[in-house]
Amino acid sequence: MNHVRTFFFATLRDRIGNRSVEMQIPAQTDVAAFKKILIKKYPALQGLMGHMLISVNQEYVFDEAMIPDQAEIALFPPVSGG
Repeated sequence: MNHVRTFFFATLRDRIGNRSVEMQIPAQTDVAAFKKILIKKYPALQGLMGHMLISVNQEYVFDEAMIPDQAEIALFPPVSGG
């Protein structure tokens, strides 16, 4: 198992009611699998997962990126500008 800390920003923080959580995830978990873990734990994130930005250890990543042990993961909601 890998220990990770996940930070939620803006509306994501409001949806889960917490700024950050620490959790254990299986070793060899990629970002796509991590999203599924989060949706199971926090169903309020369901509709946003396909649109949010995710960083692992302060680098933006795609679904196939692996999440290492002791990672800091940050989730950012979709934004729009004008």
